[in-house]
Amino acid sequence: MDGWISETFEAADGAILAYHARGTGRIALLIHGFLASSELNWIRPGIAERLVKAGFRVIAMDLRGHGESEAPTEPARWPKDVLVDDALALITHVGLTDYDLVGYSLGARTAARMLVRGATPRLAVLGGMGASGIMEAGARAAMFEDSIRHGDQAKDPVAGRRVRAMMESAGLAPDAMLGVLSSFAATTQADLRTIEVPTLVVSGQDDADNGSPEDLAALLPHGTALRIPGNHLSAVGAPLGRAIVDYLSA
Repeated sequence: MDGWISETFEAADGAILAYHARGTGRIALLIHGFLASSELNWIRPGIAERLVKAGFRVIAMDLRGHGESEAPTEPARWPKDVLVDDALALITHVGLTDYDLVGYSLGARTAARMLVRGATPRLAVLGGMGASGIMEAGARAAMFEDSIRHGDQAKDPVAGRRVRAMMESAGLAPDAMLGVLSSFAATTQADLRTIEVPTLVVSGQDDADNGSPEDLAALLPHGTALRIPGNHLSAVGAPLGRAIVDYLSA
């Protein structure tokens, strides 16, 4: 991560969490997906660098349990909405008052919850996310939990092997990842309709992992849906980077 400034801050429960910053200009706060990190979702695919070159200062946080952040394994350290609490604490720590908010997959779910709870970025981008992924995460969370616990003995052995391999590659603690899943808080249609921030909902053309981005955009008072090439994983690259920069720069 050459050229990046990496810092830490303390969450409300004392967890030490990491974030990474680069560039000058308007701040874009980036939140990565499940089983990933700032490096995997934003830096390696070139999305963060595209934002920096477009005149943004990128602040990318490593969610609790991921990347360089602390990964608690005790269930008590994973209350409902703790990832949202952490992200809001980072906003306070850095002193952000005028910024844009971007999340992908779990990061988009976290960003949407931040908006529901009163975060006020100028613009928001929710990537790799649809209505059911925010409001009804149960089935997908259950698949991840089964995969984490049982690997190739899971109900879907292919998913189990893939999830286990991703965790091993990233050095993720199984109990921490189960904690992430247990921290999900419900979001209703009524909640989503309270979000006044203009929001781009962008997903790969072949991405159905978290439901329909069109349905999610329709629930947002100022939502716009966009499809880009790729699936949930392959869209994380140039197509997503272009969509984010175009929306935030308009």
